[in-house]
Amino acid sequence: MRAGGRVLAARRTAPVALAGRWELPGGKVAPGETLEQAGVREVREELGCEVRCVGVLPRQVPLAWPLVLHVVVADLVDGEPVPQEHDAVRWLAADQLEEVGWLEGDRPFLDLVRGWL
Repeated sequence: MRAGGRVLAARRTAPVALAGRWELPGGKVAPGETLEQAGVREVREELGCEVRCVGVLPRQVPLAWPLVLHVVVADLVDGEPVPQEHDAVRWLAADQLEEVGWLEGDRPFLDLVRGWL
């Protein structure tokens, strides 16, 4: 999610092995959903705000089979993000992306994220 030239990062609390690491918010695509629909739903559930999807970054990162990580580009359109499943959120400008400890799966997207900020 982006707003005002910044991207939102969220700090995980679970599972224990990933707690304290930062990620781009989102989650799994439910059966019958598009990536864009899942992005809107997941942000609403995890952060209590509304976004409008404007695209998908042209990269995929394989996770534990059969999961594949995609990043949906979304603009904040209503509300302020309030973490429900994370313990913190932080807005980061392009020059601040290296200030947090990203999950390994999210790191390959950072150069692309800089490009759409």
